[in-house]
Amino acid sequence: MAKRTNKQPLKLLRSRQEYATALDEIEGYFDKPPKRGTPAANRFDLLELIIDEYEKRHWPIEPPRPIDAIRFQMEMRGRTQADLGRLFGSRQRACELLK
Repeated sequence: MAKRTNKQPLKLLRSRQEYATALDEIEGYFDKPPKRGTPAANRFDLLELIIDEYEKRHWPIEPPRPIDAIRFQMEMRGRTQADLGRLFGSRQRACELLK
């Protein structure tokens, strides 16, 4: 684990090396979380933001199609098409939705 380098100003991450350095620094906070309202807590929050922004820019995750989200939730909850049919009033309507 790298030492925390609170002396360096934070900026947007432009390279994998800067990303890796930011990850190393934030990792130290997981073992010993900073107290709220302290400079260390502010630095942690800023690290979190710039790491998140870098990841969104380089590895975007597209939102699921609505039907895929419905299917996923049905699977996670152990629901069937018949359950969905009862919700919509008919199995035929549920079948049309799931196409």
